[in-house]
Amino acid sequence: MPAHDVAASISRAMNDAASPACKTLRYLRAHTREMLLLLGRLVQRESPSLDKRAVDSCGELVAAEWRRRGSSVKILHQGDRGNHIRAKLWLGRGNPAGQIMVLGHIDTVYPLGTIAKTPFRISRGRAWGPGTFDMKAGLVEALFAADALRALSLRPNKRLVFLWNSDEEVGSDSSRHAIEVEAKRSDAVLVLEPAYGPLGHLKTSRKGVGTAKIMVTGRSAHAGIDPASGVNAVHELALQIARLTKLNDSRRGIAVQATVITGGTVSNVVPDRACAEVDVRYSHLADARSLNQRLHSIEAILPGARVEVRGGATRPPLERTPAVRDLFARAQSSMREMGLPLGEASTGGGSDGNFTAALGIPTLDGLGAVGDGAHSPREHVLVRALPERAALLAALLATL
Repeated sequence: MPAHDVAASISRAMNDAASPACKTLRYLRAHTREMLLLLGRLVQRESPSLDKRAVDSCGELVAAEWRRRGSSVKILHQGDRGNHIRAKLWLGRGNPAGQIMVLGHIDTVYPLGTIAKTPFRISRGRAWGPGTFDMKAGLVEALFAADALRALSLRPNKRLVFLWNSDEEVGSDSSRHAIEVEAKRSDAVLVLEPAYGPLGHLKTSRKGVGTAKIMVTGRSAHAGIDPASGVNAVHELALQIARLTKLNDSRRGIAVQATVITGGTVSNVVPDRACAEVDVRYSHLADARSLNQRLHSIEAILPGARVEVRGGATRPPLERTPAVRDLFARAQSSMREMGLPLGEASTGGGSDGNFTAALGIPTLDGLGAVGDGAHSPREHVLVRALPERAALLAALLATL
């Protein structure tokens, strides 16, 4: 047999023996250009959270792409916020053995017109532009993961539901209920928020998040002529902030920080109003109640001052449970089959995965793009990682 025929025979044999994960990666690498073209279209379709018309326009593009892939698409219409998109896909035979939920968001933090200042471009192996990293590349990865499953006849045992909300960047107030309802139907949740760090670590734990407001009412007076008749709201607030520091506990992952301060009018008037916004982070759901109790039990220190506290710990943490560890181990095994490393990390930021994890649904986060510069003019994703992350998602969907 001629040498080139032998080489071709060996190549075919290697292809036949390749694992489904390797075949998926090979398929997706061949479609990197198409992934980038779709990413560019999504980035150019600006979608600031508070602009319903804009975010709905981007959502329409996402919905159309899922319909084109044979998905059953439902638009969850909203009044003030953008509409949410639910795409259902069943690639198996007979009845599904359960459901896997893939979760992400359409909205970005950038106001309309940002694309003109920082246009979508590809340079030095990176795709740049507002929303590329957080998280429109994740939307692209999900679509192409579905393509790979169909093209390679990989049949998941479970129904796949992709839920894309429109208000993650502003707290998910209008979408939290829909997220939790869908999560309760699911055996696992895969979150396409960006990966952690340049090595693309998955996020197996996230802190819970909350915002509190401390509002102080005092009594105004002339600061020079009659200061004793006043009650200084700024002084009261300063004392309360000093008290807040005692809530911090680094061992348990609790961080309470005053971040925005307002108060006073002019320099010669004892201020009668002051307010502090307080960022609250915590690692364990069990700490939420005690944190809120301590925040809301604050009492005034200066005679005559009044203190009111609103808000507190609201978004639960994503804790690294045994079920989360098992999900990560599956992901790591799939990447190992592809000859690629995969690590895990903990982060202080929250995502919609926090809501699903708090329901006891195994949740794996950070499955989205590898890149950097979220919420900044430097936002970008690594082009080479796009097919790798889509292949990882496809492998999980095919095997869970």
